[in-house]
Amino acid sequence: MTTKKDRAIVVSALKHAAPYIRLFKGKVFVLKAGGEIFADALQTATLMEQVGILHQVGIRVVLVHGGGPQSTKLATALGIDSNFVGGRRVTDDASLDVATMVLNGQINTRVLAACRDLQIPAVGISGVDAGLVRAHRRPPVERDGESPLDYGFVGDIDAVDADIVVKQLDNGLMPVISPLSCDESGTLLNINADTVAAAIAAELNAEKLILATAASGILEDVNDPSSLISYIDRAALDKLRDSGKLADGMLPKAAAIDAALANGVSRVHVISYKLPDSLLLEVFTNEGTGTLVVNDVDALTPAEQGGDSK
Repeated sequence: MTTKKDRAIVVSALKHAAPYIRLFKGKVFVLKAGGEIFADALQTATLMEQVGILHQVGIRVVLVHGGGPQSTKLATALGIDSNFVGGRRVTDDASLDVATMVLNGQINTRVLAACRDLQIPAVGISGVDAGLVRAHRRPPVERDGESPLDYGFVGDIDAVDADIVVKQLDNGLMPVISPLSCDESGTLLNINADTVAAAIAAELNAEKLILATAASGILEDVNDPSSLISYIDRAALDKLRDSGKLADGMLPKAAAIDAALANGVSRVHVISYKLPDSLLLEVFTNEGTGTLVVNDVDALTPAEQGGDSK
């Protein structure tokens, strides 16, 4: 039995959320969730429960998932070495097979199963489907004083044709997207999930791109969790990267954030899936939880610059 205090809390929360629901109803949010989230059934259920609420209040959610930890784990079990440079995976033939099994098989299916449990009408696709992500194999990268680096079957995006995603959204479905793609000849390519999410967000003119990570957000000092940056713009983010203050795993995210903002996405949020209800707090409260990245912080409202709103 609920008490008067409990009822008052519920009513207050609903009233507080109502302006955000009106603001975001019908808008597109692209959420990128790292594979580490889906390695744990409870974490998966916790995140997808929040995604389900966004869907149920009329926000058009597109979920792009990674699969790095699971790919590394399976590769190790199969005796395949995993090689990373600058936070990006080098993908040879064997690693590509692993990525295909993990991304399009294990993780995508598990996310869809979690959606079924929560009655979210989700559909699983990849960048290969209907030419969603058109890409080419990345050429070897020249390095000072070293031989060129060949990333193998890693793709660079040429274009995104989001028609299949739009049709699903228009039919009340939630796309769950694996970042695998292929070139024009049908050769499979592994693309960083942050990069794919940013490109899809730009093509859909998304209201927000949200990156759910293990970190609390972008840190001024990677070794100091208390140095969370509440808001930052592209120029300041570039300075952090150039000064070496971003850890390897954050480098692809910084590039994806920059690309999204440069191509029409007005707000990118970096939040921690480890913080309870972080997604709902970021969307439906003034305070938010992680880091907000925009083109120009001077364009933020005084409340946003004061850290009171995101």
